[in-house]
Amino acid sequence: MAKTLLIVDDALIIRELIKDAATDAGWTIVGEAGNGQEAIDRYRELHPLAATLDLVMPEYDGLHALRGILAYDTQAKIVVVSALDQKAVLKDAFKLGAADFLVKPFDQRVLVDTLEQLVAAEAEIGGQS
Repeated sequence: MAKTLLIVDDALIIRELIKDAATDAGWTIVGEAGNGQEAIDRYRELHPLAATLDLVMPEYDGLHALRGILAYDTQAKIVVVSALDQKAVLKDAFKLGAADFLVKPFDQRVLVDTLEQLVAAEAEIGGQS
């Protein structure tokens, strides 16, 4: 199974950090988006195995993206990567279906480990009959 990733963040430097860490770990970056609506559009177009998602973005935020992506694919594996420390918004993200959460600034190894755990969980579920 190809490990494909969509990176969603309005900050180019964060997208680059995620891209570097993920590609070094064998992930293929299939696309990037800078706001929530772009995230939904790219997800539908590219069908990545997983996505990273910032919550605070211009125009359409991460919760908008989370709702739209999960409405399209209820099994989407989305890791929220955000500097946001507002508990209410984070709770909303988990209620909507976010798989995990990392706080910016993040450790690149922790990011990769989180993505790998999503893949391992998917493989275990897929392997059961």
